[in-house]
Parts: sequence; structure tokens; C-alpha cells
Amino acid sequence: MTPAVPRWGVLGVPTSAAAHAPGLEKGPAALRAAGLLDALAAAGLDVTDAGDRPVTRWRSAVEPGRPNDVAGAAAVLADAAPAIGRVLREGRVPLVLGGDCTLALALVSAAVAELGDVGLVYVDGGQDLLLPPEPILDAMGVAHALDLPGAVPEIAGLGPRRPLLTPDAVCFLGYSDEEEDVHGLVPSVRLPAGQVLADPAGCARRAVAAVTGGRERFVVHVDVDVLDFFAVPAADIPIYGRGLDLDTLGTVLSTLVAQPGFAGATFVEFNPDRGAADGSTARSLVDALAAALGG
Repeated sequence: MTPAVPRWGVLGVPTSAAAHAPGLEKGPAALRAAGLLDALAAAGLDVTDAGDRPVTRWRSAVEPGRPNDVAGAAAVLADAAPAIGRVLREGRVPLVLGGDCTLALALVSAAVAELGDVGLVYVDGGQDLLLPPEPILDAMGVAHALDLPGAVPEIAGLGPRRPLLTPDAVCFLGYSDEEEDVHGLVPSVRLPAGQVLADPAGCARRAVAAVTGGRERFVVHVDVDVLDFFAVPAADIPIYGRGLDLDTLGTVLSTLVAQPGFAGATFVEFNPDRGAADGSTARSLVDALAAALGG
């Protein structure tokens, strides 16, 4: 398959419903205010603004034995997935601005519904494979996409099939947190931060090869906590001194976008309250994203 030049559709999903605390719901607006749409256009990209979904702020909604606010998080995903699907039906590649990491499920759900079987390259400081009694869904997104034992049905049942993904369809790229597959249930390809720093483009190509065996399409999830917080203070949950730098992430993204079958991406977990007060952190993310997507 020859790679096509993406026609982008930018969709904001300003939510912290599944997060550890409020703040992530401010991310899409901050990226817009930092000039994201203009920067993408200036990079020569064909971009349509698909708008923002309703703002959903974190709340305490605890039920015994269940993660916090399952109903709120499920409602956000049930709203976001059809909106992403509309972008795909328009022949555009969705760039989903978040918001928390569970938005990867909405992207995969929409892609499966509109395109068929897809793979997922998960560019994140962790692997999001935790399960109850973990109380926060933000740390459990991939576990629910894989429908691991203990997953809550309202989240694992999102979309046209259950599970949404199988382990061979997922590659974890850039993580520096401890291994989360403590039960050995997820034999996916793993490319930790050290390997990515040594060969970002090569790791990106390996990731695509891993998730597209027998599949023509793949999507990408990007959590800004894959970045070293000392270098880029952007993430809601900081990773200090052992993440990627912006140049490395940019090389990874530009390589992924250029691969045949690329079908969409999330860009999530930017908490503006973590960044510089003058907005420079948001602008650095915007510049890096525009440069990467512009090739």
C-alpha cells in the first residue's frame, strides 16, 4: 500500500472523567489557544476543524469494587467514538485532542467500525494494563481494550466487538514505567524508552510491522507522559528523568504518520496547569506536533 498524504480532522475531547484529578479537560483548549490549527496549516497540512465535544470534568463517583466514575467515563467514550467515526467517514484522518488515555478506546472503536480490523501503536510512559482494585480508569485503558479479566463491561464493551483488540494488535512504544503485565496476559511487542531513544525511526517502523501483520490499518495513541517531565513539563502524571525528549518523539511520530495504513491518532494527557505559566509549554507541544505531522 502506498502511503497517502493525510487529510486531517482535528477533534477535541476535553475530558478528565477517567483521570486521577481535574485538569486534563483543559488540554484541547490550551493547544488551540497556542495556535495548533494555524501551525498545522502552516506546515502545509490539509486540516479541518471538527470542533470539541462537551467538557467533562473529573468527579468523585466511587462504587465499591469498581473504578471511579465508570458511568462518566463510559458516557464520554460513547459520545466521542461516533464523532471520530464522522471524521473518518469524511475521508479524513482524525487527530483526537484529549483529555485522558481512555480516548484510545474511542479511536480504536471508531476505526474498527469504519475501517475494519486495526492495530494500535501505544506511545505512552506506561502500558495502562492495570485492573481493579486500581481505582482510576486512566491507568486501565489498554486492559479494557483487550477485555482482560476484571475489566468493567461498560468500558470493555464499547464498540463493535469485544474485545476491541488482541495482544498481537498492540505495540507498546516508549514506556519507562515498570512492567504492568504482571500476570503475563499480554504478549505484545514492547519497545521501551531506552530502545526508542537509541533508534526512534527504527522503533517506529518495528512497531508498525508488529501491529499490522494481517491488517492494513493502524492507529496511534500518544500520551505526553512519554516525555521527560524535566524537559517538557506537560503530563498530568510526571515521569522524571527517564522519558523521551521532544525531538525523539517528533521522529517517532513523523515516521509513524508516513507508514502505509496510518489511520488516526490521539494526543492526550496534556495538563496546562503543569506547564509554564506563559503558555510556552503548550506552544512547544504545538510546534513539535506540527513539525512531526508535516513530515
